[in-house]
Amino acid sequence: MQPKQSIVSLPVYQPGKPIEEVKRELGLKEVIKLASNENPFGSSEHAKAAIMKELEHISIYPDSFSTDLTAAVAAYLGVERDQIIFGAGSDEVILMLARAFLTPGDETVMADETFSQYRHNAVIEGATIVEVPLKDGVHDLTAMLAAITERTKIVWVCNPNNPTGTIVRHAELEAFVRQVPSNVIVALDEAYIEYVTDEAFPDSLALMREFKNVILLRTFSKIHGLASLRIGYGAAHADLIRMVNQVREPFNTTRMAQAAAAASLADTDFVGGCRDRNAAGRAYLYDEFDRLGLHYFEAHGNFIMVDVKMPSAQAFDGLLRRGVISRARWAHHPTYIRITIGSPEQNEAFVAALEAVLTEAAVLG
Repeated sequence: MQPKQSIVSLPVYQPGKPIEEVKRELGLKEVIKLASNENPFGSSEHAKAAIMKELEHISIYPDSFSTDLTAAVAAYLGVERDQIIFGAGSDEVILMLARAFLTPGDETVMADETFSQYRHNAVIEGATIVEVPLKDGVHDLTAMLAAITERTKIVWVCNPNNPTGTIVRHAELEAFVRQVPSNVIVALDEAYIEYVTDEAFPDSLALMREFKNVILLRTFSKIHGLASLRIGYGAAHADLIRMVNQVREPFNTTRMAQAAAAASLADTDFVGGCRDRNAAGRAYLYDEFDRLGLHYFEAHGNFIMVDVKMPSAQAFDGLLRRGVISRARWAHHPTYIRITIGSPEQNEAFVAALEAVLTEAAVLG
């Protein structure tokens, strides 16, 4: 058997370790997962009710065009229905973009430490990846603009950036988009946008309305708490959406996901409450990291990337033995871990575990 040469050495995506697996491996009764940026407060009760209602129709294929959800999201964003496309998470919209536009010899520009699926899907399509180093944990848009050539097809801007949690603000992003050639797609990945409280965050909808080459990527996996249902979307000019739609698989989102997403979108009280609780948890962790003398990047999502002053794999293992699953092994920040902001109880348990790991490392060192 001969697979695509481009995938022979392609690493398989490694998600955060499952809670049950950690319990079995380490004989723990209580484990906190703060590795995958899931919503610790669950999902909307309205979404749960919508899921239960759809169970009656589980034997029937879903609406391939997500008609009702498309109408809901279009109204929410203030765009036309033909400007929306859905995927199994925003991950699938990334996949569709790569499949629709990237071919061998094309180039795609991204940060050197950002969401891994941009690189992953570009490699599968045989495109050349051009990585631009982050500047103090933030996308260096000036350098990214300079990296664009006549072979560039897509530029990816993850905002807030995963894993650093940093943002580029409106003025610099607008200046960047205005200088990107109109034939180059600017993919703005805003998976964590609902958590942002900084008023300088870009008005990406205004940019999308003005520039036909801008596409917004969003998801119901994070603040909406529908990660297991796998549903996200892209929003762009109708011409761009039509081209991406040509590579979309039929029935790529489920009945339950569509119904739950529409119900959650309407539950603004749930979303707002999660944003407020996340902000409080972020402030608490900032205070604790300051007390421990640990550097961290200014966070705008529901996670923080913090320097634990030891190899991240060592910190990961130490936390794991104490029942906390974190995220580690960043290529360009080898002493940093990424930690999801949890509930107050989870945050306190994490800090206690981290302090024990740091103390142990100091003693052993």
